[in-house]
Formats: sequence, structure tokens, C-alpha cells
Amino acid sequence: MTDVERKLQERGLSVPVAAKSLADYVPVNRAGNLIFVSGQLPVRDGKLAFEGIVGKDLDVETAKQAAVLCALNILGQLKAAVPSLDRVRCVRLGGFVQSQAGFKDHAAVVNGASELIVFAFGEKGRHARAAVGCSALPLGAAVEVEAIFEVESD
Repeated sequence: MTDVERKLQERGLSVPVAAKSLADYVPVNRAGNLIFVSGQLPVRDGKLAFEGIVGKDLDVETAKQAAVLCALNILGQLKAAVPSLDRVRCVRLGGFVQSQAGFKDHAAVVNGASELIVFAFGEKGRHARAAVGCSALPLGAAVEVEAIFEVESD
């Protein structure tokens, strides 16, 4: 078990098994020392856990929980792609929030993912970020988060 996984365990969380992609793309793509993790939905045990429009069907706190679940799924993909979660640092997160017109709290929602990554990785979790609103996401998901990590050189 890595230090990252131990920290998550302290909060009662665990890194899930990486899910297979649902279409013709790879969930993780490595270019040199960079690892690009495709957008992850708030899926738990193979089922979408948070569906709907943030600000209409879900409040910000609930959507923030969805972003946490997306971040855990990112870690699942990352764990399947690298020798150790302790040998990476987060470079960037991109968060997408299915929201209604006039919604302005996208950043607060995506903070769920950012806070989890910083908690898990400490200083190596500090990252650049985008938080974007959109009218729809795959499967009707409330949130989707993608990430870029850098793997430490051997």
C-alpha cells in the first residue's frame, strides 16, 4: 500500500479498480513522463452515482461529492498505469459541471476533486485547474474530471 492510499484510508476512502473505457479511447495515455487520464465520471461499483443538473437537481455540496468520486476514479486509472502512486505529482485537473444557465459555482464543485488530490499527494498534489460549466455530460453525469500527472524519473 502506498502513502497516498494510506492517507485515503484515514478518511475511509480507497482507490477503486480502474474501469474500462466505454468507447474507442484509452482511459490513460502516457507521453514521456506525463500521464493523461481521460475524463472520469462519478461511477461507483459500475453505476453512475450522481446524475443530473447541478443547481437544479443537485446542490453544490452533493456535486462536490461527485467530484471527489471522479478524483478517486482518476486515481484508480493512475494506479493501473504507474508502478507507484507515490512517484507521481499532479500537474493539472480539468473539471466539467453539468449546470443550468446562470449557475456560477463551478469552481466550488470541482474543489471536491482538487481537495482530494491535494490531501492525497500533499505538495505534489498542487495543480493547475479549469472548472467549466456545460449543458450535458455523458450518461447524464453531474460532473466529469480529467487529469494530467507527471511520473518521477527513475
